[in-house]
Amino acid sequence: MEHMAISDPKTELHSYLQEARAALLWKLDGLSEYDARRPLTPTGTNLLGLVKHLTAMELGYFGDTFGRPVNNAPTWSTPEVMLAEPNIDMWATADESREYITRWYEDACGHADVTITVLDLDSTGHVPWWTPGRNEVTLHRILAHMVAETQRHAGHADIVRELIDGGAGLSPANANLAEGDPAWWAGYRDRVEQAARAAGGI
Repeated sequence: MEHMAISDPKTELHSYLQEARAALLWKLDGLSEYDARRPLTPTGTNLLGLVKHLTAMELGYFGDTFGRPVNNAPTWSTPEVMLAEPNIDMWATADESREYITRWYEDACGHADVTITVLDLDSTGHVPWWTPGRNEVTLHRILAHMVAETQRHAGHADIVRELIDGGAGLSPANANLAEGDPAWWAGYRDRVEQAARAAGGI
């Protein structure tokens, strides 16, 4: 009888988080400065802004929450500044280069990885911007929270990148999409449109 591999929840959660981080950064590859930061939804969603936002989340959830703050972290990543200026972490100013934002994201993820490595899943911390009395958390909860948070925004990035230049897929090595050339995809989209119109009585 084959034995099922023993599950290691921390390793598994960390792996999913790392995959989501990589998918997010890949969506910036090959884009101009304008395309990397231009808003493509009514609420201003943009690729570089998503990376900037998740930088703040990595710094806060895996740093301040567990008493491991990062020295000289950007002011826009602090809860006080984010509360004072809504969405400051969701877009990049003209003076904030792509390299500046992505470097901070990589540094924040590196700091988070150390926190994940040195703490046990049941280690406790306090999220500074959550309601007092309800803000005590474990590393396990924060890891699950950040997997969900990062995957959610990686999904946003998928759509934004496709709107920019049609680029789609999970990673350079795994598109995770049906195989088809542009003509096939155009035909597929037409089928979806026709079904939507039929259902809507249009």
